[in-house]
Amino acid sequence: MSINYDFGDLEAFLAVHETGSFHAAAERLNLSQSAVTRRIRKLEEALDSLLFERTTRAVKPTLAAKRLRARAEAILEDARETARAMRDETVAFAHQRNAIITVATIPTVLSGLLNEAIRALPESGAQPRLRLLDLPANDVAEAVAQGEADFGICSIPTLEPQTAFELLFHDPLVLTLPAGHALGQEQDMTWDQLQDLPLILPARGTGNRLVIDEAMAAAHLPLVWTYEVGRSSTALSLVQAGLGAALLPRSAIGPAQVEVATLKTPRISRAIGLLSRTGQTDTKVAAQLKAAIRTAASRIETL
Repeated sequence: MSINYDFGDLEAFLAVHETGSFHAAAERLNLSQSAVTRRIRKLEEALDSLLFERTTRAVKPTLAAKRLRARAEAILEDARETARAMRDETVAFAHQRNAIITVATIPTVLSGLLNEAIRALPESGAQPRLRLLDLPANDVAEAVAQGEADFGICSIPTLEPQTAFELLFHDPLVLTLPAGHALGQEQDMTWDQLQDLPLILPARGTGNRLVIDEAMAAAHLPLVWTYEVGRSSTALSLVQAGLGAALLPRSAIGPAQVEVATLKTPRISRAIGLLSRTGQTDTKVAAQLKAAIRTAASRIETL
């Protein structure tokens, strides 16, 4: 069934219903009375129902009009709500328009990289509002490729063919141990030393686990885990509780009270970089945030 009326016709109907007058409805809508009459007639023809009984003294709604009123109000309110959501009325002021940036990022770089870049933004004169999507590496790539994010910060370069990866730094994976552990601060631990530890690994399918599995396969080394977790924050919690040792990116550790030991042969690191849609032109504010991220990354690499 085709729908041969529009929002303007429903607005005219409600105005006549509420004022009880075509003339008053026309004044409310800033239209001519004949334009209101045409809209009501069009709606009546589309619905095949008489909506108002017109006399020289009054305009009375019919039963069909009374039934239509609630539906018309709901339809118009839904339309207004959709318009508000799309427009985002919180940026209606001119100085804020186009200042929303959506960044998809793996959570482990928030504290060591993105927070520092965000703090530096006011120095460049930028005052954006940031929508942060903290996601697994696969989902970061998908969000950027599908246009859900302006750009991403990711640890796997080549997940989506329509994205471009810009390397920022290499983030080493280290062994994280409970505070006071005998192996804490040990340099160049061997992988054999891990065999007697309750090991905490990232879950299969995550970016960090992919990096670990590829390195272990290339070195022909077995790796037996006791705990498998989806987030680095969960692994850190287990370590702090003294339940095991976790293989984690150094950038994911932050201020946690744990011991950190380095591993050798093979040394494992993940590539952290900016992920952008191919052919996309950055807004001025997005370009400023990317520049701040590059600066923050250059400091990380020198640590």
